[in-house]
Amino acid sequence: MKGLRMMYLFVLALAMACNTGPKDKKQEGKSVVQNIPKVVTADIEAGIKANIAKKVEEGGGYFNMVAEGKELRLQLVRVHTEYLSNLGPRRHFACVDLADINGDVYDVDFFLEGDPGNMTVTETTLHKLNGKPFYTWKQRKDKTWYRKPIQNASSDLLGVIEGEDKFEFRYEVTLPEIRESAKLWIPIPQSDRFQTIKLVEVKAPAEHRILKDKNYGNSILYTELSPEHSERQLALVYDVERQEKRPYEDDSSVTKYLNASLLMPVGDRFQVLADSIIGQKRNGGTLMQARALYDYIIDNMRYAKFGKYGSGDAVYACDALTGNCTEFHSLFISLARSAGIPSRFAVGASIPSDRNEGGIDGYHCWAEFYAEGKWWPVDISEANKYTALATYYFGRHPANRIEFSRGRDLQIEPGPHSGSINFLAYPVMEIENAPAFPETFFSFHRKADKEASEKVANLP
Repeated sequence: MKGLRMMYLFVLALAMACNTGPKDKKQEGKSVVQNIPKVVTADIEAGIKANIAKKVEEGGGYFNMVAEGKELRLQLVRVHTEYLSNLGPRRHFACVDLADINGDVYDVDFFLEGDPGNMTVTETTLHKLNGKPFYTWKQRKDKTWYRKPIQNASSDLLGVIEGEDKFEFRYEVTLPEIRESAKLWIPIPQSDRFQTIKLVEVKAPAEHRILKDKNYGNSILYTELSPEHSERQLALVYDVERQEKRPYEDDSSVTKYLNASLLMPVGDRFQVLADSIIGQKRNGGTLMQARALYDYIIDNMRYAKFGKYGSGDAVYACDALTGNCTEFHSLFISLARSAGIPSRFAVGASIPSDRNEGGIDGYHCWAEFYAEGKWWPVDISEANKYTALATYYFGRHPANRIEFSRGRDLQIEPGPHSGSINFLAYPVMEIENAPAFPETFFSFHRKADKEASEKVANLP
């Protein structure tokens, strides 16, 4: 897509540069060419921002557009500086991300005319919605370019299921050898507006009870074990109906999501770094600031499972610029909170989209930030892996996942001897107050496939 867009702009600029006929050249002469100011990308960026700012002022705080019969109230998220182009004398192109008040993010193409400091928009078209294109650029035989609509664009090949997903999820734990008394804590997913959870089976070797953590309200299975439970298996099976997550309102207090946690500091070096990343966007809205932090992490971190990965240590992530999802989102949260943007952490599992059953490669985590009266989901490590979905993951979590728990530094009673729980995805286990690490395995069976199989089996 990027290649097509850049090719289009190059050809368009070349065509416009060559369109002046011999008669015009004789009449205008070199002096006319010399009177056309030189334009750099910073001029085009300033021009599109000035036009948007004017429309926002006229629109009561929003950039108003109509698309497919809907009135959109948009706010600027970012200008794609990589696509800013001078198409010829006094003709320019800009691509901009704008977020609607309901959380949709639109990629909008603008054509402008004029000189630096005096540019006007001549054409505006919606190019993408949440990362999915409405059209692409195609070339005719005569070398001119045109927009070709894209029907039913889908993101499922990159792991995204939109709308809803239904599946059975199995959480299995195989206990290690136990020579002394032991304790075990396991997250229990809860229903909310985006997931409906039904616990259909509990297989446990000992009596157990459900605890609640003090700060976030997570449900946690707790059991006490003895040597007779060595190498036994514990299994939890859930029926899950999951909705695609988008920006949403809730009545939780946001101020506590500005505070530091043990491995996600706030202020100091993170304040300095956040200020340098946001820069002049400090004068823009919270969405622009959050997007700047999001893009910085995508551009600078590398997804790699080595070193001190998996603990969610923002200091390590800031230094090493590597890690898994915990490092990506811990660094984002430390930066966002340091910039005054409430942010929070959650963990669960991502359900494969390209098959309907089987094992799952461990846990997955993500984050949310607060802006414009809503919590905006982000998944920066997935956006880092699949840059084509970077816009989608700024404000969306797909339906094919399950959330286990929220928050960091979980405090429960009775709790581990080691203190608060950093985050809860895999079981936390202690044998005589020493950490132990049971084998954990996740698997799933997509319900639609199961129901279809049952229907086929019941046919006469």
